[in-house]
Order: sequence, then structure tokens, then C-alpha cells
Amino acid sequence: MDPDHHVVILGGGFDGMLTAQGLKRTAVRITLIDKSNHHLFQPLLYQVATAGLSAPSIAAPIRHIFADQKNLTVLLDEAIAVDAAAKRVRLANGGLLDYDTLVIATGATHGYFGNEHWARFAPGLKTMADAFEIRKRVLLAFEFAERESDPLKREQWLRFAVIGAGPTGVEMAGTLAEIARQTLSREFRRVDPAQARVLLIEGASRVLPPYTPELSARAQAQLRELGVEVRLGARVTDINAADVAASPLGASLGTALDRAGRVLVEPDLCVAGHPDIFVIGDLASIACKGRPVPGTAPGAKQMGRWAANNIRRGLAGQTRRPFRYVDYGSLATIGRRAAVAQIGRLTLSGRPAWLFWLFIHIFFLIGFRSRLVVMIDWAWSYFTFERHARVVALQDGDSTAGNG
Repeated sequence: MDPDHHVVILGGGFDGMLTAQGLKRTAVRITLIDKSNHHLFQPLLYQVATAGLSAPSIAAPIRHIFADQKNLTVLLDEAIAVDAAAKRVRLANGGLLDYDTLVIATGATHGYFGNEHWARFAPGLKTMADAFEIRKRVLLAFEFAERESDPLKREQWLRFAVIGAGPTGVEMAGTLAEIARQTLSREFRRVDPAQARVLLIEGASRVLPPYTPELSARAQAQLRELGVEVRLGARVTDINAADVAASPLGASLGTALDRAGRVLVEPDLCVAGHPDIFVIGDLASIACKGRPVPGTAPGAKQMGRWAANNIRRGLAGQTRRPFRYVDYGSLATIGRRAAVAQIGRLTLSGRPAWLFWLFIHIFFLIGFRSRLVVMIDWAWSYFTFERHARVVALQDGDSTAGNG
């Protein structure tokens, strides 16, 4: 081992965090760089967007997480380019950072198929700022509908469209329907929130395409019970045609990318021709057993642990091992007591799947306080249908956006 060996990790998500933790007892210097000061539990980000949870419930300061890891330094900054030949990272503040081993775990951003001006109409959901923006738009839509005298315009304010019936889209649509029909049911006088229309639009022939057809059918039935209008085989080509695109940092490596801009990595997760650079998480494009590794939290976590192990093996003069992804199953919640789960050959739906979803997400939250707060918030919401994280910060123009 070389105590002067400098490992630079870009990104403090699941993948970057687990890489750093995997090197805690390794004689190396680690610098972890993230443009946010917190680690975010992204699987529950939609709960913040829909006022089910407050931001601190699903986020933890990165410095606090690594307070006891003496070989790690945290920097609040953003990498904008990598000079692979010079083994150097260029930072947004103008600084340069040299590395011996580089781990790129910067994740994905929003893609709009070359129509970036659509972003202000169709926000994505990747960061806390995205969640706050969506929450503000949803809640203000009901406020504007309340003061609107024109029935047609009022109906337009109460129409919500969710594009894409993957796990996040299904969860968002189901929660929006619950907010309209339960949470806000007695709070307005001039408008009935239950009249809101929630449309879930999917280009494929069924919701949750990666799941079994049986589970997809059950999920669709549960969505309809909640009042969600499901439209299948409908491809959005105009303003809402948003997608997920890889971080632009991958392009600066000068290596092969897939159609989504993700880096085509070697079996050991390094970049072709650059064994000192690892790319993991949503930015990495790799297949195991003929199937692409999904861009999900379990995939990111496994890559993080594997990258750390391969770094240790390389420093010890051992051969690196090719990455092997283990599929532990898929979960998607739809609403109150409604969910679907696929764990190997076992499939669950309805209340059993929903309870399993609750347990898994609470278990993987960072810190005892976060788990306790989320359990209390969810219990309160379950019995009262209330969502108290409904405070929005208005900016100039927000209060008048419904005029005209």
C-alpha cells in the first residue's frame, strides 16, 4: 500500500460514498468532491417533491458521514473536466486537482433530446432543488385553481401529467392522486381538489416495463383505483419529452460513450486505456450476463463497493476482478397500501409489497435519526392523510402566475 497514493472521488451519491467507505482502512489519501454538501437518499426524493417528507429526513451532511474517516477530505466543488493524460481534474472554482486513481460517480442529469428550453416546463427529479421546484408547482396549482373564476382555466390548473411509467413515474402519479383526493380534500372552498386529473403517460404497452407482465397489470389496476388515468403506447414528442442523460463529465474523458452519453467501461469498471480511472453508477455503461446494469441505487452501491475492492487489489499488486451485478429485486410503491415487488421468483402486490417497501427504505436510510423521523412522518400521514411538509418559498412572480 502507498499512503501517498491519492484517490479522488467525484460525487457523493451511493456509489461515491461506498467507494470512499470501502477504502477507510486502506493506506491512501482520499479526496471526495461534490457540488452539494449532503448525501441524498434519491429513492425517496419524490416524497419531498410531494410534501410527504421534509428535506432533512432523506439527506445527511457529507462531512458528518465521514467525520471519523481520517484518510478522507471533503471538498465542496464541482468537476468540469478531466485531463486523463496529465491525471488532473479541473474544478469549477478554477482549481486543479492531481490524482493517482480517479473514481467518477457523478450520476445522471436531465436530458431533453436537444430541446433544453423545455426544462422550465418539465422539471426532472434528481436533486433537492428539483424536489422543491416540483412541490411548489404542485401546491401552487391548487392555489391558482382556487382563485380562478373561469371553469376551463380552473380545469387546466388541476391537470397533472407524469411522463414515463417507470418506478419513479408510478410512485409520483399515485402520490399526486392521493394528495388531491385525501390530503387536500377539506382545505379548499371554491374548488374540489378531488376533481384533479392525474395522467400517467407511457410509450410502452404496459406500466413498469422491467417488471413481469403480471406485476405490471396489478400496478396498473392499483393506479386506476387511486384515480390515475393511465395512457399506454403514447409517446410524448413535444414540451414534456424529457429523459435522463449522463453527466457531461464523461465526454471530457475522450473515450467511447453509448447513445445516452454514458461511458463504456471495462469489466473491472475502469476506462479503456486508463486503468487509473474508474467510472461507476449512472455514468457507467456495462452489461452483466448479457443485460445492462440498471441505473438504480442497488447498482450504484454495488459498483461503489466493487471499485473500492479493485483499487485495494491494484495497490496490493493483485489482479482486479470483473464486476458482477446481483439483482436483489425491484420495488415500486403506488400509494397507500399499494405497491408491487419482484424478488427473484417471488412477486408481491398490494399491502404485503407496500409493507416490504416501507421496511426496505427505512432500513437503508442513513442514520438512526432519519429512520425514526421517517417512521413518525409516515405513521402520521397514514392515519391522518396529512402532509405537513407543504411549505413553499415564493419568489417574485409566483403569486401572480395564475393571472390572465
